[in-house]
Amino acid sequence: MAVQQSRPIVIVIAEKNPLLQSSLIKLFSGDDRFTVAAVTSDGERFIEAVEKTPFDVGIIGWEMPYLDGRGVLQTLRTRVDAPRLIVYTGSPNPDVPRQAMTLGAAGFCSKREPPEQLLDTIIAVAAGRMVFPFIDVSSLASDPLAGLTPRERELLAALAGGLTNQQMAGQLDISLNTVKFHLKNLYDKLGVGNRAQAVAFYLKGRESR
Repeated sequence: MAVQQSRPIVIVIAEKNPLLQSSLIKLFSGDDRFTVAAVTSDGERFIEAVEKTPFDVGIIGWEMPYLDGRGVLQTLRTRVDAPRLIVYTGSPNPDVPRQAMTLGAAGFCSKREPPEQLLDTIIAVAAGRMVFPFIDVSSLASDPLAGLTPRERELLAALAGGLTNQQMAGQLDISLNTVKFHLKNLYDKLGVGNRAQAVAFYLKGRESR
């Protein structure tokens, strides 16, 4: 939902670095266009803030403890009333903006940019726009495997290796329910209905690389 600029944009921050947390709070406190509702140090606490605090825009890191930026986006992507999210990271991985867009982020800003760039990104995202560096959008549709999390990739490879759900749970040291949860997300992303189709998709993807 777009925010009218007659009121401040309410922000929640997820940033693991305490020094950067302080810098961001200082940046926003000096600008009456913004109000910081909460600051968290990891993705799990950010999700808790979403449950407790209404806000407009979330600024999340990509590499965070407990639950990373990818996990936050996955958790909130199907939530109707979810805040719009900006990934704010210093990650050198050039593929992060595309991954963030694939997972439903509304914007991306690099920590290497001047602070003003982050402010401009927040204002644009709060107004309902998407803000990303140039991304070859054709790759989003042509390669669904690119949108998988590392865990989902592990499970897909395990499926291709013929492992049962129980064997995957043991091998990856996760519960059977967690395996089922990841497999459901995996099937949804690939647009398949069962493990045989997922394996066929995986094998086809490997052949085309």
